[in-house]
Amino acid sequence: MTTFDDETQDMSEPLSEYSTEMPPSDSSLAAEVAPKKKLGFGFWLSAFWVLLITLLAVLAPILPIKDPTENYIITETTENLRGDLVEKPVQPPYSLDGNHWMGTDKDARDMLSRTIFGARISLAVGFITAIFGLVVGGALGMFAGYFKGWVDRIISSVFIVSLSFPGLILAILVVALLNRSLWTISITIGILAVAPVGRLARAQTITFAEREFVIAAETLGAKRSRIILREMLPNVLIPMATLSMLVVAIAIVAEGALAFLGLSVQKSATWGKLILTGSDINSLESAPWIAFGPIIFLFFTVASLNYMSDRLRDFFDVREVYDLYD
Repeated sequence: MTTFDDETQDMSEPLSEYSTEMPPSDSSLAAEVAPKKKLGFGFWLSAFWVLLITLLAVLAPILPIKDPTENYIITETTENLRGDLVEKPVQPPYSLDGNHWMGTDKDARDMLSRTIFGARISLAVGFITAIFGLVVGGALGMFAGYFKGWVDRIISSVFIVSLSFPGLILAILVVALLNRSLWTISITIGILAVAPVGRLARAQTITFAEREFVIAAETLGAKRSRIILREMLPNVLIPMATLSMLVVAIAIVAEGALAFLGLSVQKSATWGKLILTGSDINSLESAPWIAFGPIIFLFFTVASLNYMSDRLRDFFDVREVYDLYD
């Protein structure tokens, strides 16, 4: 016969199976389910290379490297017809050795120093292009995304026209009509970067314009300029900066393409020009280091910028966390 105590014990046993703790919130559950993101070793290796080549380019005039314009003619002692020993110059280019780590070109100029000095112009074109696209494209995109209406329609139409026009043809026309200075080439390529950066800024601005902190600032009577600069710009700047790394890489390659057309920066060595000097058949067969030295520097720089841009985009992309609850 079951007693009252036994019934009480039986009823209490199932209750012990339930926890008295509150269920986890969405944020804590997201932290448990979402994998912890890391930039990874490849990102830091790429960042090291970009930082290294940038420092070499900036500090090139004071680095203990050879003069990129000097002709380092090598001579050898030979015997003439009369039996006298004379110094006779050896025909350049010279291959890689302890004196010239990357060899020399056809004029006996050191390729290592010329490649480092060439990085000054190539990187300058890339960075100026990215800054111009970031400032102009970012400003236009944020205005279009925040004000909407006719402002959005006009700016979006400008972006569509810019993307529809062949970029290389525009660069050739502008550079050929004006001049081949560093600023002309950089701004010309930068104009082509305005539309991609602006469209990204517009999309991000439209997204953040509906967020609570922006609505709260508008409710409290904050000025539009303050909302754009204080509330929205820090959030929109991250994806724009990520895209700007890709713009730097594209601008460096674009400068190389202009060099092959004879429209690169005047009176300055660039990676594109250095590759062009060693791109003929005879040089590629007898002295491939003339072209492949700058090619290796350009390849690793562009690949590093592309990889860094891709990793940062994945690192700051939080949409996949919220997709777990859809």
